[in-house]
Amino acid sequence: MPWTELPDGTMRLAHVGGDAVLVVRRGEAVYVVGAQCTHYSGPLVEGLLVGETVRCPLHHGCFDLRTGTALRAPALSPLACWPVTRRDGRVFVGEKQERDPLAPVGRARPASPPESVVIVGAGAAGAAAAEMLRREGFDGPVTIVDGEEESPYDRPNLSKDYLAGNAPAEWIPLRPPGFYEEHRITIVRERVAAIDARGSVVRLAGGGTVPFGALLLATGAEANALGVPGAERGHVHRLRSFADSKAIIRDAEHAKHAVVVGSSFIGLEVAGSLRARGLEVDVVSTQGQPMEHVLGTALSAVVRAKHEAHGVRFHMRSEVDRIDERMVVLRDGTSLEAELVVVGIGVRPRVELADAAGVRTDRGVLVDGYLRTSVPTIWAAGDIARWPDPHSGELIRVEHWVVAERMGQTAARNILGARERFEAVPFFWSVHYDIQIQYVGHAERWEQAEVSGDLGAGHGAVTYRAKGVTVAVASVGEDLDSLEAELGLETMVAAAR
Repeated sequence: MPWTELPDGTMRLAHVGGDAVLVVRRGEAVYVVGAQCTHYSGPLVEGLLVGETVRCPLHHGCFDLRTGTALRAPALSPLACWPVTRRDGRVFVGEKQERDPLAPVGRARPASPPESVVIVGAGAAGAAAAEMLRREGFDGPVTIVDGEEESPYDRPNLSKDYLAGNAPAEWIPLRPPGFYEEHRITIVRERVAAIDARGSVVRLAGGGTVPFGALLLATGAEANALGVPGAERGHVHRLRSFADSKAIIRDAEHAKHAVVVGSSFIGLEVAGSLRARGLEVDVVSTQGQPMEHVLGTALSAVVRAKHEAHGVRFHMRSEVDRIDERMVVLRDGTSLEAELVVVGIGVRPRVELADAAGVRTDRGVLVDGYLRTSVPTIWAAGDIARWPDPHSGELIRVEHWVVAERMGQTAARNILGARERFEAVPFFWSVHYDIQIQYVGHAERWEQAEVSGDLGAGHGAVTYRAKGVTVAVASVGEDLDSLEAELGLETMVAAAR
């Protein structure tokens, strides 16, 4: 490629042999890396350049252009790289270079690491932490304890494409068979009975023990149950695990009518997935508008209209009175046919182990800015962790996949002595038919919700402000704007240090 075709700060899509590549010039340097994000194959050429990094437009993964390293979740695997030379006014590339996802890159091994690390929970935070320990050069034993046979897996897909029938089961595991064994990450398929913080031992339900030098609590959250008569029936489901999603699919194959209780993101994604399978779907919710407390009136109205256009019927400000064999009866006497019921009314953090171990809790496991708990050898990450948010100045707990992964990565580095504050801007995405909502920041309260663009037409954003300061941005069809909003929130925190 001629050097003159690469102005400074530009990204170009090109091909080397059969590979699509991203060509980036930064000053006098040119980088050539794989063109697609290693998470969901997002087109990096449509992403955002920040220094010597590129951010994915779909779900905000971030890569180092110099090495291809996946710097932040949800990207976990590195990009392939091509060495670059420049001569006679042209840019040439050499042979493709790929490396192991957990190979340490340019980092010194920790001077005084713990003898071993045990992670309780194989969800987003736990799996990301285990991998980061190896990527940071930790050579000691790494053990994940989790009672689920199929973890770690891609939890967000359970309510989206997999449940809708658009993604095969083979896509759900995060890593291929043998990956964890190859990288000497041991997964113990047992439930943890107790944590002996003083003795530095995890006690298993089967009677065994696992000693630890450092412990990461990543026990996640549990879906709330519906406390009404009939909620224990076999056709009533909650959605938290891979097994839950498969059970819903099995019942959906023999059902014509479904009721979804709750109009949260999970509830509405389930509603959309069941409509994709051809079921008639009713949504019952105590809210006035679906997700209004998170998105505000304008965007929540767009989401509701999208679902109604696809045939979903809403029963807002309604409560379930009881669940019969083939019927859901509401408090106002309305009866809804239902051979399948899915309950999505929020989750609660699993803090019982932390409480029993003497770790301080308050609506979650309390951690400092480095994700360390009140017990010096124990850290916490993911849905259970409540940390001092530098963006709002408050203690917050966030139940999002990407946040959990990034917390796990930071906790792993801090277990090895990094002293890195967790300052990532919260991010999540939610899919409703042909629209994807991207949300950066965290706004439990706001005074203004400023709408730009045309949300109904699938291109626009809502900016949430508290005391005149932007605290979050939700967007539809504006991927680059979402990345820039995330960067803006990061810059605000950096300036306030």
